[in-house]
Amino acid sequence: MCRSVDVKQAVLARNDDLARTLREELTRQGVTVVNMLSSPGSGKTELLGRVLARAVGRGVPVAALTADLATENDARRLARSGAPVQQVLTDGLCHLEARQVRTRLAGWLPADTAVLFVENVGNLVCPASYDLGETLRIVLMAVTEGEDKPLKYPTAFGSAHLVVATKTDLAEPAGFDEDAFRANVHRVNPGVEIVRTCARTGDGVDTVLDRALAARDGAPPHRPPLAPRPHDHTHDQDQGHPHGHGDAHGHEHAHGHEHAPEDTADHRAHPHPAPAPVSSPAS
Repeated sequence: MCRSVDVKQAVLARNDDLARTLREELTRQGVTVVNMLSSPGSGKTELLGRVLARAVGRGVPVAALTADLATENDARRLARSGAPVQQVLTDGLCHLEARQVRTRLAGWLPADTAVLFVENVGNLVCPASYDLGETLRIVLMAVTEGEDKPLKYPTAFGSAHLVVATKTDLAEPAGFDEDAFRANVHRVNPGVEIVRTCARTGDGVDTVLDRALAARDGAPPHRPPLAPRPHDHTHDQDQGHPHGHGDAHGHEHAHGHEHAPEDTADHRAHPHPAPAPVSSPAS
């Protein structure tokens, strides 16, 4: 058990070190990373496609990485926006890691990119523990998923700088209790902004883009309660996290567990073998 925890700490510590370096490199290039997390079927890809198209229409240079276990379907869908898009195939890995993002960006990311959107693997468990060098973390949830999801996945929602409710046109037929949802979100992440969106009608698309652009322009994001806890690296303890506002992601390097509200809890990320090389870029 101790060995398992040690390995987990080492994996997350290595990822955090690389994410820190990646964030610094991209910041120097004028690029802001937005990490988008959700469960499968939340409408994340459709909404992101609308956001990218809106950015292109407004003359904002954006790009996107999209991750899946298999197929390049999402990359093809997102490319319709007119923005540069790359697919990352994880070959079974349930989350993206900073090394995969850095490798995929090498030699590809357009020099004038202002915002890079990263569509993470559809999963609210493992991706919540991995910093990808982002400045803004958005957690999305469709109204059809039920208003209790923030309590079931406290690490994901508790580490969000912004929470987005999708498919709001289905709220009434789904019997979605928005007041309960907002209360549950704020129970695990007090004060975080919640944006209502509908990709079908375009509601909230500009708001999501505006929040990404605000992060690019240096507006301090919301401080989520599950900010990263320092692991056993001396330079981290001396210098702290590069984002003093708590750019973060609920890592539990020191203890290997998380504190959830009352009796709620989700599973911590576990180490996986390195994925096979990613596929060729989708057009």
